[in-house]
This record gives sequence, C-alpha cells and structure tokens, in this order.
Amino acid sequence: QVTSFRGIAVRSLCTSSPHDHPEHGRLVYKGNLAKAVLGVKFFSYSTSIFNLFMMPYIMLKTGIGFDSVLIEAAFYGLIGFFTFVTPVTLHVLTKGYVVRLYYKDDVDTYTAITYNVILAEKATVFHQKDVKIPDITKMFTTFYAKTKSMLVNPSLFPNPQDYNHLMGYDKSLYFNLEQEKEAGDRE
Repeated sequence: QVTSFRGIAVRSLCTSSPHDHPEHGRLVYKGNLAKAVLGVKFFSYSTSIFNLFMMPYIMLKTGIGFDSVLIEAAFYGLIGFFTFVTPVTLHVLTKGYVVRLYYKDDVDTYTAITYNVILAEKATVFHQKDVKIPDITKMFTTFYAKTKSMLVNPSLFPNPQDYNHLMGYDKSLYFNLEQEKEAGDRE
C-alpha cells in the first residue's frame, strides 16, 4: 500500500488482516445485534439503579400510604419486579449472544465473545469437538460450547464454510454397515 504524504511516497506493509486478533485468531463472525443487546441491558440496569435510589425519596416526599397491607405489598412487589427481575431476565436471555467469534486454524479452537453481567466482554474458548447441537431447536440457543448455550445467526458468517466447520457439518459421515447390521439384529 502506497500513500502520499506532502509529496513523499510512504509505503506501509501490513502482515495481518484487520480482522485478526493476536490472541484469539481470525474473526469469522460478528453479530449485528451487539450494540442493541448492550444498549438494552445498560438501559435496564440504569433504570433499576435510578429506581432504587429515587423510590425512598419519592415515598418520603409524597407521603404515599396505603390503607391495606395487601395493596402495599402488591405495590412494592410490582416495583421490586421491575427493579430486579427485568434486568436478570434480560441477562439470562442474552448471555449467550455471541458478539464476535474468532477461530484459530492451527489448534482448531474458537473464542466466543459475549457480554457478562457487568456488561464487560467475556471470552469463552472451546474446541470444535466441544460443540453440541441441541436435539430440539431452542429459542436462544444455536449450539452448546462446553455446556454453555451460544446464539449466532448463520447468515452473518461471511464464509459459510466457517459456520459448517463450527457446527461439524463438514465432517465426513462414515457408516460402518456391519455395525449397523449388528445393531439392527439386536433389536
């Protein structure tokens, strides 16, 4: 690559792709909902924290009182539900969403980047042989990596062969007819 800087030719050499990561390998997948997942979780956490700090102040200043203990318990239960259950539910639903997926050819390992509870990126390293496809398709699970559910969109893989290798679809199917015949005879 040659660029000009004040009439002087400057040559730069790049030995790796901009999608390579020195530790994780080659970028094979990038989720398109990463910013949305992060934004929704951040909004949910921030409204819950705001609710925790403002509710006592609002209760004291407005003098909200209830004649019935049952109505008061229902009111605080509703506030508690939206304060605690909503962020926890969002985290449970989105914890397996893969933001980026890297692949190292030399050791045949993948590194999946997801968001943890405190909205930091978490790297999960697994081997292709650790990938298990669920028998029944699940709503928020494409595959399991070491028993951890992962969610990817197959159409977002720039190279379909990377998805096929991840899922194990590129393995040759070898059937031993004698073993199948023995299994059939035993039944």
